[in-house]
Amino acid sequence: MTSMVDRYFNNLAERLEKVRATQAAAIDQAAELCARSIAADKLAFTFGTGHGALPALESFPRTGTIAGFRPIVESTMISFHRVLGDMGARQYRFIHAVEGYGKAILNSHQIDPQDTMVLFSHSGINAVILDIALECKERGLKVIGVTSLPHSSVTPSRHSSGKRLFEVADVVIDTGIPKADAALKIDGLEHPVGANSTSVTIAIAHAIVATTAEKLVQQGVKPFVMVNPNTTSKEEANKQNDLNYEELWRRLKSR
Repeated sequence: MTSMVDRYFNNLAERLEKVRATQAAAIDQAAELCARSIAADKLAFTFGTGHGALPALESFPRTGTIAGFRPIVESTMISFHRVLGDMGARQYRFIHAVEGYGKAILNSHQIDPQDTMVLFSHSGINAVILDIALECKERGLKVIGVTSLPHSSVTPSRHSSGKRLFEVADVVIDTGIPKADAALKIDGLEHPVGANSTSVTIAIAHAIVATTAEKLVQQGVKPFVMVNPNTTSKEEANKQNDLNYEELWRRLKSR
């Protein structure tokens, strides 16, 4: 009998392989847009609500990522792991469905038309994600949507536009994750377990960043790469990473 551990990793490996086999061209297109923005001294923003904020966070400044990617992280959108109390699950459940909040977020970041926006949303149907996608398009930005078509295509939008992320984005990367996200059934248990949307979207995020770095090098633009300071070369790594932070500040202070 196959163990739950094997079932989970086999399922995740299958989903990652499907993304590699079917979404490579879309990931390459997304990286082309990000490289275009970064080469022009602009930014490639990343954003998601809830668990979608995790791949956005991975884009910078962690080891192997490059300056020019700029996560937008709203504490009200990611801190609901506390469940109860300040910024708990009920507040998150409310705020990510409130139209207008996404526009307020964008206004705090001085978005430029030459920037790129990468949005992570499993369902691609909620108000804040659609606010940001639609407002970015209105302002002239290219929008990349990392979303689940099996889920989103059969689920109505919760935004007044009636749109879903895959219907707004210029480039759509389909995670292929099923509607329920979790995919493993246990006899005697009503609901499935073993969610894998986060693992897949984080892999996609790093594929976008790595491919963007490659495209910049091919264009003769040397990217500022974050390096691991937890080695024997800690001082050298920190020096390099400080340069990376300065590069981000250089891009930001011109706005």
